[in-house]
Amino acid sequence: MNASVSARARIRAPARIRGRLVRGRVTPLGLMLALTFATGVVDAVGYLRLDQVFAGNMTGNVVILGMAAIGGTGLPVLGPVVALVAFVAGAAVAGRVLRTAAPGWTGRCTGLLGGVGLVLAATALGLAVIGTGTPAARASMAASLALAMGVQAATARHLGVKDVTTVVVTSTLTGLAADSRLGAARGQGALRRGTAVALIIAGAVTGAALCQVHEGLAVALAALVVLTATGLGHAYTRPGNSP
Repeated sequence: MNASVSARARIRAPARIRGRLVRGRVTPLGLMLALTFATGVVDAVGYLRLDQVFAGNMTGNVVILGMAAIGGTGLPVLGPVVALVAFVAGAAVAGRVLRTAAPGWTGRCTGLLGGVGLVLAATALGLAVIGTGTPAARASMAASLALAMGVQAATARHLGVKDVTTVVVTSTLTGLAADSRLGAARGQGALRRGTAVALIIAGAVTGAALCQVHEGLAVALAALVVLTATGLGHAYTRPGNSP
């Protein structure tokens, strides 16, 4: 009996060690950077295939609508408007869910980001089945992507990883430049900020490349990234969770 218990303990020990090693490498910063990459992919799809709509970067939509307001520009109106409304709705829903949540990664964060991944997966399926042949189809796909990005952005805001909002990098670039040697020379967070900018660019490049094959593939990749990050976050960053 004692020998059997000892053998089981020896088998479980390496698993516990591996779990601790993985947990040490999985951080909220790393997970938010992964979501930043996914945003780059999604925005590439929105701009290239859904009438120049930004699903994550709402500043771009606001600027497009402002320019379109004078008329005669040929710029889209329906897509950016729908995306803005959907993004705000998603952020509001996430904010409501997280209103009484404890700081850090909780089960509510898992549920919200898991929902983001599932919405992206459903959108990828919709792109494959319905396509983008009509304005209504493009607007509905843009709304779905923007809804997901709104939930993601609000959840990232709750998690509070400095300089990584997952959906825009304007403030990140501002901090990177202002604290650089050419600016205040503080040198704080340069690696984190630079990585966020590089990953959203890499996501956009990847999304654009996959759009050459099919836009659904790009959104499916974004869904996979979000769901993977969600699973890792649930398993290794929740307070009290031991691998």
